[in-house]
Amino acid sequence: MRLLLVEDNRRLGTLVGDGLRESGYAVDWVTTIDEALAVLETTRIDLVLLDLGLPDGDGIDLIRRLRAAKKMTPVLILTARSGLNDRIAGLDSGADDFLVKPFAIEELSARCRALLRRPDRGLQPLLTLGNVVLNPVERTVSVGEDLQEFRRKEVDLLEVLLRRAGHVVPRPVLEDSMYGMNEDVSSNALEAVVSRLRRHLKQSGATVEIRTIHGVGYSISKQPILP
Repeated sequence: MRLLLVEDNRRLGTLVGDGLRESGYAVDWVTTIDEALAVLETTRIDLVLLDLGLPDGDGIDLIRRLRAAKKMTPVLILTARSGLNDRIAGLDSGADDFLVKPFAIEELSARCRALLRRPDRGLQPLLTLGNVVLNPVERTVSVGEDLQEFRRKEVDLLEVLLRRAGHVVPRPVLEDSMYGMNEDVSSNALEAVVSRLRRHLKQSGATVEIRTIHGVGYSISKQPILP
């Protein structure tokens, strides 16, 4: 799942972005309404985390513009405004939830999961292929009956591939899903994660395989049953 964080406080933006990435999300971070609109025009975003007091206007104006344009991307407001009227104004403008600063990253992650579990948001309870089961909420992977200790990026990659099992996932789609635009990513980062994930799956006895489609991307499928 790809999140857009709109927050002009550098310290808070860093803390929230890092915390959500540790929870398995790709996070894009911008500091103004104009930057947010530019990202939303060009990038598939699953959830917007929105501060209200921004340098170029009120975050509520951004919500109204999105809803007027029939963009129904869920919005979670993050703000120091704790008054009842502020909460009502935010929700009436089209926001889906409201969290008052300061807050715990654990609560923010839980609210994100709740919004992304709504119908048509795609955060399915479990993703299964062969003897591999991934829980996208808890970010855990089991092979057979055994819980595995996968690295965070391995889980991110496995999730994207499982959601498109049997289909080739282009490299740009994988990179876009796994890394936020604020992350410093080397040219061979994806290949390194693929290599680790393949090795880990093989060592754990997984009955799935990741195939490389040269010049295009990767796919995951069940291993063929040999006679």
